[in-house]
Amino acid sequence: MLKRGPILHFSTIMGDIEDVFSDVEADVSEEEFREAVEAKVEQMGGLADEETAAMLIAHELADEEVNGIADVEAGMDEVKFIAKVMSIGEVRTFERDGEDEDGHVVNLEVADETGAIRITFWDEQARAVDELETGQVLRIKGRPKEGYNGVEVSVLQAEPDDDVEVDVEVQDTYTVETLALGLSDVSLCGRVLDVGSVRTFDRDDGSEGRVANITLGDETGRVRVTLWDDRTEDVESLSPGDSVEVVDGYVRERDGNLELHAGGRSAIDVLDEEIEYVPDTANIADLEIDDVVDVAGVVRSVDPVRTFDRDDGSEGQVRNIRVQDKTGDVRVALWGDQADKEIAPGDEVMLADIEIQDGWQDDIEGSAGWRSTVSVLGESSPTADDADDAGGSDTGLDAFAEAGDDATDGSAEDSSADSSPDDRATASTSSSGGTVEFTGTVVQAGNPVVLDDGEETMSVETSADVHLGQEVTVRGRLHEGTIDADELF
Repeated sequence: MLKRGPILHFSTIMGDIEDVFSDVEADVSEEEFREAVEAKVEQMGGLADEETAAMLIAHELADEEVNGIADVEAGMDEVKFIAKVMSIGEVRTFERDGEDEDGHVVNLEVADETGAIRITFWDEQARAVDELETGQVLRIKGRPKEGYNGVEVSVLQAEPDDDVEVDVEVQDTYTVETLALGLSDVSLCGRVLDVGSVRTFDRDDGSEGRVANITLGDETGRVRVTLWDDRTEDVESLSPGDSVEVVDGYVRERDGNLELHAGGRSAIDVLDEEIEYVPDTANIADLEIDDVVDVAGVVRSVDPVRTFDRDDGSEGQVRNIRVQDKTGDVRVALWGDQADKEIAPGDEVMLADIEIQDGWQDDIEGSAGWRSTVSVLGESSPTADDADDAGGSDTGLDAFAEAGDDATDGSAEDSSADSSPDDRATASTSSSGGTVEFTGTVVQAGNPVVLDDGEETMSVETSADVHLGQEVTVRGRLHEGTIDADELF
């Protein structure tokens, strides 16, 4: 990217027009500069002499210059910058009110090392767009404005510059890590990690809009995809694990994070190929308060959904789960729509962008809100012997089950708690003859206590103090579907 120094050195303020112009580093001739000065004097009605007008023009030229696309803002009058052509759209014609001649317009995507932006050519420039090629570097002068896809620049002047290099790569298909703010006409292939629900909202014009979110991952990272209006219908046919391609999307920013948006011109195509996504997850034992991290593991307990009233009178909901990897376990609160996810003990899950907070009884806990991704990857069913053979690998999605099973210390009590759902569902007969053992999550803490292992429930007569969501193992005599507990741990 071409770097420019200051447009005006203020040590020359008291100089004459020639001195002022000599310090102007812009694409303007001295004749054009003098014409602008004369126009400024006339505009101000004699309130400024030529020297003052010259300094005002120099300041205006300075305001036009930006160091990169990232500095372009909608409130600027005019801007000048250098960028590479990334894509060229189709020239469209339209009728102007009260005019016989049709208008012409075409959108281009340009980028530099700081970002990307859409620029618009009109009429004669639009008709001459065939002379441009992707990969060309342009010197651009135009007026920024807030457009449908973010800030856009309506071009006043654009000229190729073959002597300047802009270090950005022209791409047809993007990966998550190559997305940049302002890009449009983006095609991205990814694995569906999460599918949200469709929400409605009222637009300023009184019409109703629809919006939904999915999360995609590829070998380079993960991105939230926002679907608008008709595109929201696609969520009904998508499931976590599907491979899809987003066609003709555009990149926006929300709360400091890039998002890919899909509107009326976009498409969501399901692919036959499998796209690899390997999450970069944190060890649960290493979590600290205020971290925003990804965690993967095996679900060990699931609490019922609880509803509550917010300060504004609306109703919210939350559900707590406990997730375990090979280093430890942590309670995670699932808020809003996340609480509706079908999650059961033994499921392998990935929890992305969860915030670690100060929890109950000086413990830490995770919070999964609207920005988080909660993906159920499958059921965990390896036996204790299989877990020992797994070796605790951390690579790929299949490692989540292995990581959870490696967290045991080999004791008899832990091995019963970490066995598969099928193993826990089987009431084993001990040497006492009529004694059985059952491990599950407390879903009712009254009398009787009710345990759920993910496949069946079991009533337990016990005086032990238990709480909802706690995972326990009970031993006792089974009679008519109820265990009379001798031991509960």
